[in-house]
Amino acid sequence: MSLLEALDGRIRVLERVGSWAEAVRISGELLAADGLVAPFYVERMIRTCEELGPYIAIAPGVAIPHARPEDGAYAFGLSLVVVKEGVSFGSHNDPVHVLIAFATPDRSAHIEFLRQLAEILARSEEIAHALACLETAEQVQAWLRVVLRGDDGASHRESPPPHVAK
Repeated sequence: MSLLEALDGRIRVLERVGSWAEAVRISGELLAADGLVAPFYVERMIRTCEELGPYIAIAPGVAIPHARPEDGAYAFGLSLVVVKEGVSFGSHNDPVHVLIAFATPDRSAHIEFLRQLAEILARSEEIAHALACLETAEQVQAWLRVVLRGDDGASHRESPPPHVAK
């Protein structure tokens, strides 16, 4: 399953949030709304961050909130929340502008997602900045489509493609 298939339109672009916990909650609620996780999974995502610290902020500007499969994950899926003003997780990778939440029903279903995410981060050092420049979920999806195909040369590496820019 590709990253875009796993997202299945669960994308939200926000100007700002009140806290990292609010950002994580929004990303988890997108998963719960489609029945991929139990409602309590969202609270477990927040609790995991509180207990283990900001380890989910995996790269400058990017965090991957999640909980364990046994915390109420029914199926594999992703959500993506862009916070244009950024949010602090108390990490050296702050401010976080992009949250890619995931749910996985077992300990291996998300491995392909992590591989694809690593490719995106390796090819696009400024992913958080580029996504924070976009205004709508449709623009984010179009930008990701271009980046994942990798067919527009180097132009996508630092900014969104011209047809989705402001």
